[in-house]
Amino acid sequence: MYLQLGDVPVVVASSPDAAREVTKTHDLSFATRPWRPSMRILLADGDAPGLVFAPYGALWRQLRKTSVLELLSARRVRSFRRVREEEVGRLVASLAAFSPGKAVDVGERLTALMTDAVFRTMIGDRFDQRDEFLEVLAEALKIASGFSVGDLVPSWKIVSLLSGTARRAEANTRKMFELMDRVIRQHQERRLAEDVEEDMVDVLLRLQKEDGLDVPLTMGAIKSLIRDLFSGGSETSATTVQWAMAELMRNPRAMQKAQAELRDTLQGSRTVTEDDLTKLSYLKLVIKETLRLHPPLPLLLPRECRETCKVMGYDVPKGTTVFVNVWAIGRDTKYWTDAEVFKPERFESGAIDFKGTDFEFLPFGAGRRMCPGMTFAQPSMELALASLLYHFDWELPVGVSRSELDMAEELSVTIQRKNSLHLRPVVRVPLQAAL
Repeated sequence: MYLQLGDVPVVVASSPDAAREVTKTHDLSFATRPWRPSMRILLADGDAPGLVFAPYGALWRQLRKTSVLELLSARRVRSFRRVREEEVGRLVASLAAFSPGKAVDVGERLTALMTDAVFRTMIGDRFDQRDEFLEVLAEALKIASGFSVGDLVPSWKIVSLLSGTARRAEANTRKMFELMDRVIRQHQERRLAEDVEEDMVDVLLRLQKEDGLDVPLTMGAIKSLIRDLFSGGSETSATTVQWAMAELMRNPRAMQKAQAELRDTLQGSRTVTEDDLTKLSYLKLVIKETLRLHPPLPLLLPRECRETCKVMGYDVPKGTTVFVNVWAIGRDTKYWTDAEVFKPERFESGAIDFKGTDFEFLPFGAGRRMCPGMTFAQPSMELALASLLYHFDWELPVGVSRSELDMAEELSVTIQRKNSLHLRPVVRVPLQAAL
């Protein structure tokens, strides 16, 4: 699909074949990000590029290498297992203490869980300005979506001025970097006060001091990496688990099957650990089916054509913005039977996975710009969902039926629930180990 949005030519890849062309066949041609006016401001005019939005080049390659090998390796992710288990335990304990029969805001609780867990992996502690950080991050994602008027018609400076896009971006960048300064200060204060294990900020500061990288890590790059790792590992994970709970509430047979697997497998264990996750095959199918119907980034993040190339017989000019519509691909009836139906069993064969090689299922993208935080997000989502289903039975608020459960989406860069999910937890398994 070709669109002309103001000054910006846009191509949307909405089929697995088109996605393969963009993310594999011509991956290098589409490996950069659009460098729009608002993005230039958010990235401090190139002085603070992060991994997610930085243009393709030597610095981006260095940031990705650092992330994959140093921050998000399987060994590093496993090292933060205790943090994830402790934070999920706190969530379970707080829900168990909730007034019986009263509905809880599941989305709010999951966001707090994922946020605190990610901050602890980054700075070794919960961030004391978490809520303000979440607000600033949400605004940054809206600006970065690329659909602001100032970005669509950059040739008309007056439009950008009147729309307020530049002012919003400048204010957001200032607030974000003030908060990043605070994150690093809090980390340093804790480091001075006690002898603690190495966290992600430690890793980045160590690499900066060692000066052994092909491209040096500036403090601006470190701050942007912290922001990127946080946004990729918290908000999207919380949203996915919330969607999974909503789908299970609408599909009692799937809910019963998932809970039966957990309770049969754990056999009265006092809590869920990450060791248990490898035994929970149906839970993993539930996560996959949730990602198919509700991918965290429905259009992924925009790419830009670095050089004119031919895609499926059509010329795509240099400078064209390209989106991959993974939301539409995941509901394409040519590839998915009963595409609108929540059916985790469709993944039972194990033939389709989200590792970026099955182009009908790309919730984390594919190619050079594939989300590197997938290995970090997966255990967080699985542990949270498993614990909610193991320790509790769940009921809808009084007066709400399954058919009436609100499933409206709010679309921006991410695909969130328009209204947060409210459910009533009923304790099923004793929680002594989570207290």
